[in-house]
Amino acid sequence: MAVRAAVLPAIGAPLEITEIDLPDPGPGQVRVRLAAAGVCHSDLSLSDGTMRLPLPAVLGHEGAGTVVAVGEGVDHLAPGAGVILNWAPSCGNCHPCTLGEVWLCVNALNGAAEVYARTKDGTGLHPGLNVAAFAEETVVPASCVLPLPDGIPLTDAALLGCAVLTGYGAVHHSARVRPGETVAVFGVGGVGLATLQAARIAGASTIVAVDVSPEKEDLARAAGATEYLVASERTPREIRALTGKQGVDVAVECVGRAVTIRTAWESTRRGGRTTVVGIGGKDQQVTFNALEIFHWGRTLAGCVYGNCDPARDLPVLADHVRAGRLDLTALVTERITLEDIPSAFDNMLAGKGGRALVIF
Repeated sequence: MAVRAAVLPAIGAPLEITEIDLPDPGPGQVRVRLAAAGVCHSDLSLSDGTMRLPLPAVLGHEGAGTVVAVGEGVDHLAPGAGVILNWAPSCGNCHPCTLGEVWLCVNALNGAAEVYARTKDGTGLHPGLNVAAFAEETVVPASCVLPLPDGIPLTDAALLGCAVLTGYGAVHHSARVRPGETVAVFGVGGVGLATLQAARIAGASTIVAVDVSPEKEDLARAAGATEYLVASERTPREIRALTGKQGVDVAVECVGRAVTIRTAWESTRRGGRTTVVGIGGKDQQVTFNALEIFHWGRTLAGCVYGNCDPARDLPVLADHVRAGRLDLTALVTERITLEDIPSAFDNMLAGKGGRALVIF
């Protein structure tokens, strides 16, 4: 069956919006008709080679939709069911999985190496980050779908698949923000906005949003920021001025640039915690001297997928949504079509807006 999709033919090449041939689901697979897909910075990182996975590929990893058909052996899902795509399914058997750290599963992206569909000329296509959500329909392993929680609109639910899990987990699982602590969030894109909401939910007192764009202040404050700073070389000093000359207890970096990581670290108090969510390239080198590491006693930690287990955390997030504590629509600054994804990439590069959401 032919469906329209956004294909990345090679690193650095423009996306091609074209028809592809999608097969019926095989054993253990599920076919999903997409309702919505978020345009995430990780998709941009795949297109420019910062992250490397097999190509050509259909990008998109943050999505939700409806089951169209299931393959042999799939008994827990039926056509018509609403689902959220899980781009990082855990195998349950590798060392991190046996430790309960399913977000570090070494086999999570094995599916991206497989050919799941073909172009009209027969060229094999890979599912970018496993799920190929930038398409009208996709075929994925059953492990890549999670049931849609009750009371969550299908289009909004797409955001739960990456941005919200990542931002929520960065605050609650990685940084472990406690009520009354002070927090700074660097980068007010989709993940940054989710992080700000998560900090508010965690009971943070002062929440400082930092971004290069002054136009994002209203977005940040609506998400929970109590203070807004336009990024500059003075940012650490400005943050200390807002926190009794101490620095914040927790900084969350959502950009993935060496200078921003270093700034976030310098903005935390002595003994503070910095969590890095942003994905940077190999050329982004962050340096510290041995004396300052000893003196400041700060913690710098990476964070993959918010250190989340989607099966455990999605019901918690759904409770927050239903109770009005978490506003999914506030993360979306643009609702677009498949053809608009290249423009959404341009906006991300320019630092504009929050999350663009493809509506099918």
